[in-house]
Amino acid sequence: MIKFYRFCVALIAVCWTVSVQAAIDAYPFEDAAKEAQFRELINEIRCPKCQNQTISDSDAGLAKDLKDKTYEMVQQGASKEQVIDYMVQRYGDFVHYQPPIKQSTWVLWFGPFVFLLIAVIGVAVMIARKRSPKAAVGQLTDTEKARLAELMKKDDSNS
Repeated sequence: MIKFYRFCVALIAVCWTVSVQAAIDAYPFEDAAKEAQFRELINEIRCPKCQNQTISDSDAGLAKDLKDKTYEMVQQGASKEQVIDYMVQRYGDFVHYQPPIKQSTWVLWFGPFVFLLIAVIGVAVMIARKRSPKAAVGQLTDTEKARLAELMKKDDSNS
């Protein structure tokens, strides 16, 4: 029974180490400049599936495919701009953490400032309303006073 237990523990350990080794991505480079370019690119390209992670941080299958494609293109001598252009052409401007300023990306670049401006204007209007002197509430004009007095006399005479 003890031998069976040891066998099971050993089998679990072997399976676990195989799965851990499978998760490590190795991208061998002969040129340090290409490796630096690859590292820079995988930290600039956003994972389309994860929304807020670079492909270097993401564990998604799509991120792995994008890393592989980036590695392949860098190894073939593609420039940083060529790799980014390829990814943008395929996945849109969203895939780049610093999309270009153009009409389709205005919301990304200027949206936060517009919302901040609207919020500041809204707060200023609220403060101005609280500080502005209220119209003479409760004060009646001479005509309204005369009408009120007349109504009160009628009410007293009816009682």
